[in-house]
Amino acid sequence: MLLSLSASTLAAGLTLGGLRWKVHKTAEPLIRSLETLEASPVALIFGAYVNADGVPCPVLQDRLESGSELYHSGLVKKLIASGDHSARDYDEVKAMGAYLEKRGVNKDDIFLDHAGFDTYDSLYRAKAIFGAEDIVLVTQTFHLKRALFIGRSLGLRVQGFPSDRRRISQLKRLEAREVAANVKALWDILRKRQPAVLGQAVSLEGPGTTTHNKRLDGDL
Repeated sequence: MLLSLSASTLAAGLTLGGLRWKVHKTAEPLIRSLETLEASPVALIFGAYVNADGVPCPVLQDRLESGSELYHSGLVKKLIASGDHSARDYDEVKAMGAYLEKRGVNKDDIFLDHAGFDTYDSLYRAKAIFGAEDIVLVTQTFHLKRALFIGRSLGLRVQGFPSDRRRISQLKRLEAREVAANVKALWDILRKRQPAVLGQAVSLEGPGTTTHNKRLDGDL
């Protein structure tokens, strides 16, 4: 029994290690600096926790700062802020949009995705709802590799712009969490999961303000 358990544990470890290797091998050549990034129509900024007072957590602030840097550099023309707005009293994307506006991003160039409940949903909806296929992904490196792997698997042309602007105190825990997140990502990809919420198409050629006041119980 002990030998069987040890063999099973070893097999699981090798499988998880192989998946991590595959994710990193796919993603690492796609990570760019400001100097090496190719111009793209749009950047996708992934959401994170927003405090009760509407202030984004430091992780999200850094993602938004990096997104606004891309915009002001002229490397992207539009920004999609994708996050969780599943409850009336919790709205990541409104906070993200307000933060970007304060950083001088034209509100017509900010598109809010109210149903970006996880990385897979945000990427799927970027293509299915916003028609984006050439995208710069903006998040911290620990998360960026999985995002790039998912994006490539969904047939998107993706580049990654890391938003590692400060030290994250819980980085080790977040990196460990990516092991399970990689498994979920692969499972979503293999079964071609559709997000629970889709909605009507939104043209990135129009004003982003058409997306600013939507809700989950409305027209997404």
